[in-house]
Amino acid sequence: MLALSQDPKTELYHGFLRHLNYSLGRSLDELTPEDAYISLALALRDQMMRRMIAKRHRMRHKKRVYYLSMEYLMGKTLKVALVNMNLVTAAMEILSQYGIKLDDLYELEPDAALGNGGLGRLAACFLDSMAHLDLHGIGAGLCYEFGLFKQSFRDGAQVESPDIWLSGNYPWLIDRHDKRYEVRFYGHVHRDGLRATWHDGTTVIARARDMLVPGNGSDGIALLRLWWAEHSAEFGLDYFQHGDYVRAMEQQIYAESISKVLYPNDNNLSGQELRLKQEYFLASATVQDAVAAFKHEEADLYLLPERVFFQLNDTHPAVLIAELMRILVDHEGVPWNKAWEMTRRSVGYTNHTIMPEALEKWNLDLFGRVLPRHLEIIYDINHFFLKDLRERGFDHDQIARCSIIEEGHPKRIRMASLAVVGSSAVNGVSALHSELVKTRLFPEYARLWPEKFSNKTNGIAFRRWLVAANPGLTALIDEAIGKDWHNDHSLLKNLLPFAGDSGFRSAWQQVRDRNKKLLQEIVHNTTGIQLPPESFFDVQVKRIHEYKRQLLNLLRIARICLDILAGDYPIETHRTFIFAGKAAPGYHRAKLIIRLANAISAYVEKNPQIRKRIQVVFLPNFSVSLAERIYPAADLSEQISTAGTEASGTGNMKFMLNGVVTFGTLDGANIEIAEEVGRNNIYIFGHTVESLRKLQEEGYDPVALAAEPRIREVFHFLEMLHGDFREFADALTYQGDTYFHLADFPDYWQVQQKIMQDYLERDSWIARGIANTACSGKFSSDRTVMEYAREIWKIV
Repeated sequence: MLALSQDPKTELYHGFLRHLNYSLGRSLDELTPEDAYISLALALRDQMMRRMIAKRHRMRHKKRVYYLSMEYLMGKTLKVALVNMNLVTAAMEILSQYGIKLDDLYELEPDAALGNGGLGRLAACFLDSMAHLDLHGIGAGLCYEFGLFKQSFRDGAQVESPDIWLSGNYPWLIDRHDKRYEVRFYGHVHRDGLRATWHDGTTVIARARDMLVPGNGSDGIALLRLWWAEHSAEFGLDYFQHGDYVRAMEQQIYAESISKVLYPNDNNLSGQELRLKQEYFLASATVQDAVAAFKHEEADLYLLPERVFFQLNDTHPAVLIAELMRILVDHEGVPWNKAWEMTRRSVGYTNHTIMPEALEKWNLDLFGRVLPRHLEIIYDINHFFLKDLRERGFDHDQIARCSIIEEGHPKRIRMASLAVVGSSAVNGVSALHSELVKTRLFPEYARLWPEKFSNKTNGIAFRRWLVAANPGLTALIDEAIGKDWHNDHSLLKNLLPFAGDSGFRSAWQQVRDRNKKLLQEIVHNTTGIQLPPESFFDVQVKRIHEYKRQLLNLLRIARICLDILAGDYPIETHRTFIFAGKAAPGYHRAKLIIRLANAISAYVEKNPQIRKRIQVVFLPNFSVSLAERIYPAADLSEQISTAGTEASGTGNMKFMLNGVVTFGTLDGANIEIAEEVGRNNIYIFGHTVESLRKLQEEGYDPVALAAEPRIREVFHFLEMLHGDFREFADALTYQGDTYFHLADFPDYWQVQQKIMQDYLERDSWIARGIANTACSGKFSSDRTVMEYAREIWKIV
């Protein structure tokens, strides 16, 4: 073992050589870039493991937080680990001795495909902040063998193929064979009062695989514990010996399917059942692990709420509440009322959406077949809860709205209601969203328990999204205001005076130009589209969904095409409209939006008259690594969701941090971005939540709006593209225009014209970008996590 007094740079070098020789069995004269990547990663992991062991001792008998999330969009680890551990230069020096470039090693690492969108990226940012702040937090997720999918395009349509990210030697995962727990499905229940025995059925083994996340410039470290599903029974040797090889492996394949794929398609019953199993598998393994760790340190089980807290990152893990009750009542013999009090004190719930489809409701028949004991527990929880409401004088309609069980055909379990009823704290993720959670989503609960509800505006990891992703801009900022802002992001405010410095503005733009050139190369290599060097990058990159309104953007682009052809488009600056994002495999209309974007792109490329003014690019397979190239290169950030639909957004924060001006609605965190940066440094358009409510009350008539000649011509243009795009005209008219595209289109168009006029005043435009970076400090995940730690988790 290396001496603890050895400095990190020397330890990294010795670790590199040791792992090359003894972990890989290679010598220096055989060294390949792949060998160098694995050896360097393992040497870094050694230092992180030493931090984790020290932290484990330091945190004994202290409260620990388990942050449960179905997604962790971790991206690549090597670069951020080196940045956070201040070892980038040391790594470059080690590798240069052997003619290897560190940048080449970054490219070898796959993105860890453990997430899809903002939910998973937020969880990853929180781990970074937990490590930096040295909090006793443990991330809990599933170790998916395959990611959501690898996206490509065929004839403009999304094609999904397996995202095989765990192939080969992935050095950041630590197999924990000592952390194994049985997770049961199906079977029968024998009740004895409020306690029960759950027997028979099928058991699957949850085995832990850990990833470590180092803090920045400190000894802080965070643990991400990922659960991997394994078959619990003996191998079917008898079947195998008799030649029935498929039957011999059947149970193993069945069990391992639980951690096989992120978000199986739940448009069918089998997909729904697998999704439920995944959620329970995560909850059960985490609760069992937490209770075992607690009992290892404490003798009094009733101290559990003082030592353990479970934070539910959205509704998916809400079954944890029933699982914790099962462990306490059935296994530990805690009386029901005491177990319920302990459970509620030990759980917090973060809501991430008010969209109905994201608030899970499980069919009672399916839920009861897969988790029979938990259905009984939820019925008991609901029985006592509704009894209390009746005693408080709630009427029949109020009780029906509050009930965890939704009556109807079929009956369903409202998992969001279970999360609220069974927790001590409920929070939204932006000021507007948190208010809508109280007034629209859970008004009865908010009146019943006003003290439960709070806001925790989301944040992002500045160390990944600026320091690691944009080293050129980081160096310029360091030169201007020093490096203290790396640990206190509010100090970025000190950049504001430099917006008036012409030399600084020039240097700022030079960094941006280099970033844009890198993105232009990616665009050309990926799509074959060549962009002019001075193009304005108008960017919308995010999950494809109707409420995010990529379609509104495409309607605008179609209108521009028509105006150019008619000689009625006054803007001379070349603009590139950049899209990226995946559509859920079963989401037809989102996939049609992708087809439309690619159809317009192809149309523009074939038309020189249009191509010399605008171009449209859809980059495939959006990932953390691709995002790290896009955010620093954008000129405009499109955050155009319908007001009241986006809980917060974090892409808006990443653009802002990198000095990109926001163009958006008063939705989610856009409102708070406007408050921080000032209305002169952001562009706002469209209806507000209140004006949309009023519009609906007065009778919104999109058919009348579609009759306006400029809109009618756009719909004719879409039909001309020959891609079944007539569906969009129907959706935006006779089907009601659910997300108010046509209501917001005129203002969207007008403000865009102003943006392009303002862009011509380059000094003012660059100053706006500097102001955005300077005012982004509020949106650090360090701030967000510390608010959770103080006000919900009570660990600082």
